[in-house]
Amino acid sequence: MLSESERTEVVEALLKANETKVQTKRPSILFPHIEFADSYAISGEVSRRLQASGSKLIGYKVGLTSAAMQRSSKIDEPDFGFLYEHFMIENGGQVPRSNYCVPRVELELAFILKKALQGPGITMEAVMDATEYVVPSIEIIDARVDEPRKVFDTIADNGAGAGIILGEQRLDPYSLDLRLVPGILYRNDNIEETGLSCGVMGHPANSVAWLANKQSSLGYSLEPGQMLLAGSFVRPVWAEVGDTITADFAKLGKVSVQFI
Repeated sequence: MLSESERTEVVEALLKANETKVQTKRPSILFPHIEFADSYAISGEVSRRLQASGSKLIGYKVGLTSAAMQRSSKIDEPDFGFLYEHFMIENGGQVPRSNYCVPRVELELAFILKKALQGPGITMEAVMDATEYVVPSIEIIDARVDEPRKVFDTIADNGAGAGIILGEQRLDPYSLDLRLVPGILYRNDNIEETGLSCGVMGHPANSVAWLANKQSSLGYSLEPGQMLLAGSFVRPVWAEVGDTITADFAKLGKVSVQFI
């Protein structure tokens, strides 16, 4: 476990990296004795300070939801980060690449809650019942810490969360089979990644259930109106100046963003 002074050092370094868009040293290289509890405590303190300075919390994101990603990270469960109002970008809009350190883009489904979810014991069925609607989305992920990162570093760094673009269609969660939503991720005119939503823990609602149960052990809860990104079902795609990234969800429509 880290000491309080060591945790504070990491928190302040991450806050500086958030502001300057210059990567900082990864916590695991500075403090090899870091543990999962430290990483979540650091992420939570960064969030507390951001909110105290005016950032509005609008929900949470889940990462490492596929078996392949978990194996590559040497972890047997997902992780999560915080979502803020300033992450939001209009569908089809432009965003300066300079807003990020090393941006990449993923596609996923976002759940908007109509009821609170408080673990433990939350199931996929409880998530479906608590969901007002589901919307296709793009998530921009970023790394405020340098490589080679370990899972401790990504958790401390807000699960790499950095930006959100929502699609136009709002879907009743019972109106379609959420396991079988297709996704094609383009960079400009080139198909970079394809996948199915069942790649997210068999069903994206399982990811949200995990989140509710994990957060209950850390003192958080999921509230009505919050947005929950369930996790990507494709690998992330790099984004450079001039790139237009488009996520095609077939009948659910397209979501896009251009980096300038």
